[in-house]
Amino acid sequence: MMCGGTSATQPATAETQAIADKVKSQLEEKENKKFPVFKALEFKSQLVAGKNYFIKVQVDEDDFVHIRVFESLPHENKPVALTSYQTNKSRHDELTYF
Repeated sequence: MMCGGTSATQPATAETQAIADKVKSQLEEKENKKFPVFKALEFKSQLVAGKNYFIKVQVDEDDFVHIRVFESLPHENKPVALTSYQTNKSRHDELTYF
């Protein structure tokens, strides 16, 4: 992966799900609602001064959210953070940089 560019879209892994789970409460707070489902389906990553993850998450039967999560460098010892998100997505919406 080149620095700055995003990776190809890949199926979500257990690590991707764990990252999504860490920011679920942040998203629920911003949207002022609870999500009955929070399943990471696919993701892209981007190397910056840390790592951005763009993750497609299923939040209901036919409702999806794209989230951007920032993971700082290990020596900074900071928790992952939800930096942006897009709601009202469908299963077939392409995961793009935002």
